[in-house]
This record gives sequence, C-alpha cells and structure tokens, in this order.
Amino acid sequence: MASTPEPIPSTATVSSVSPGTAIALAVDLGGTKVEAALVTDEGVVLADSRFRTPTGPDKTSDELQAAVDDVVTRALATVPAGIALAGVGIGSAGPINEEHGWVSPLNMPVWRDHPLRDRVAALVDATVPGDVPVTLRMDGLCITLAEHWVGAAQGHDHVMGMIISTGVGGGLILHGRTVSGPTGNAGHIGHVECGGFDDHCACGGTGCLEAIASGPKTVAWARKQGFSGATGEELSAAYAAGDPTARAAVERSGRALGQAIAAATSLVDLEVVAIGGGFSHVSPDLFAFARAAVAERAEFGFVTKVRIVPTGLSQDGPLIGAAALVHRADVLR
Repeated sequence: MASTPEPIPSTATVSSVSPGTAIALAVDLGGTKVEAALVTDEGVVLADSRFRTPTGPDKTSDELQAAVDDVVTRALATVPAGIALAGVGIGSAGPINEEHGWVSPLNMPVWRDHPLRDRVAALVDATVPGDVPVTLRMDGLCITLAEHWVGAAQGHDHVMGMIISTGVGGGLILHGRTVSGPTGNAGHIGHVECGGFDDHCACGGTGCLEAIASGPKTVAWARKQGFSGATGEELSAAYAAGDPTARAAVERSGRALGQAIAAATSLVDLEVVAIGGGFSHVSPDLFAFARAAVAERAEFGFVTKVRIVPTGLSQDGPLIGAAALVHRADVLR
C-alpha cells in the first residue's frame, strides 16, 4: 500500500477562496513522488489541499496507482463547499501518449501505456458531481506553462521549461502556444544527445542529457571519481566546500545542459529557458556552466541570445503547471 501522505505547506488557505474563484485539481507524477493539490485561477496552490507520497522504480503497478488515488482523493476532499471544480490537470514524467491518456515513465518501468488519465477520471467522476474534464500532458510541458503564466518566462512567447531532478524533462511554447507533437512528447530535451559524452541512457541512446545531468546520474559519475557522498544534497554541500570532484561533476552536467539548450535554440529559436527541479539547486554555478557552453556558439547570435534562468516558482511549479492545463486551456495546442 502507498504510505499516507501529509499536507505540504503552501501559500494560501482554503478559507481565503472567494465564491467566484475557479479551482483546478492538479496532479504531478514524477520518478520520486506524486503530488496533488487544488490551484486557483491565479496560480495559487492552496494550503492544506496539497498531498505527496513516494513513487520510484521499486513500486509495483498497484502501489503506484494506490499512491495516485490516495493523493487525489485527499486533495478532492478539501474542495471548499460551494466551489465547483473547473477541471483536472495531470502532468506526468514521459514518455506519454496524449491521445489515449497513457503514461510510460522511463523511471517507472512497471508502467508502460498505463491509462493514468482514465484512472484519475474514474476516481473524480465517483467523487465529484458533474462532468469534470481531465487533461494529461507531459510534466515538462506543464512546467513550461507555469513559467509562461506566472513564472520566470512571463512576457515571452518562445519558451522552454525544464525540470532537472530524478530525470530531465522539458516542454515548449512557441508563438505563445504549447507544442506537444502527435504523441505529446515534443520538448523532451532530456533525450537530446550531447557531444563528447558516452554515458549510456535507459532510453537506449548514448550521451543523452538525462544520462549525464540528472541528479542521480551526476552523483553516480562523481562517485566513480571517488566522491563518497550518495545524494544531490551531499554533492551540493561538497561543491560549496570546494571539493574538486564535486566541482568537476557539476561543471560536466552544466556543460551538457548548455549543449542541449544550444541545440534546442538552434532548432526552434528560443528566447528563455526556465529551469526548476531539485537538482537545479545544486549550485548557481550549474547555470553559469550552461551559459558558458551556449556562448561558444559565438557566430549564431540567435542562439547566444537565449536566457537561461532559474524557475520563478520554487517547488510549486509542477502543480501550477498541471493546473494551467485547466486554467490556461486557451494556450494549449
């Protein structure tokens, strides 16, 4: 069974919701955890509605679904009286199948073509009166929506959002509209191959950004060089203390990150790349190394113009982005 989730503190109280406020249920499924919360049409995650429980590659399919059901049920129970649920937005680690609502997260191998959208929809239908729409997109696209709406990419219409955590995800907004492609996986920058790296990726590729720059893979590389720590937090502390192996690991990941961003900008002419996720906080120098790699494209001003910035949304970004599937449906393509 899934462990019992606890409320996660956030920035508003349920009692502050006025009768005219639109509320969406947001669900964020990643390789480490699944979260659910209520989010207003101003992009505010409501306190006491947010629940989290672990996921991970060691869970069975039933355990993963139980974790999703648990956080969704608890979040739904906090919908204020008299407030209608405008819809449900689900952001999932990829790959996904947007048409069918299936998910196949690379770091959760027991789920391949798992009908997550329909499972959540059935639970919502059994709990909430009325016909509540449920929309599923890749988590990288959701974070891009969040940054474009209320985060670090406001005012720009050619944007990539990225998550650097257990994996590396991304999504695209071009000409002010989302781009998801025929299957829903456009913008999956974690599986762009970076030159000069031979790291094997679980997708079958070699030198994929995720295989180099995700938190676990960066730590694993550092350990092969003699680093004694086991977590991204320990690597961050060692970097801050001046450990040369930690510095080499972060610099290596930052360079790969910059190469991938430069390639993506060459392809689709980005203005801003906004990056969140737990491992993006390993050191501010991660961004400096990425920017330096982009700057090497000196003859291509349309590439070097791209701004690489930290998320403007802290830990709320993925949930705000999932809610944006409801509140910003006009931006979806």
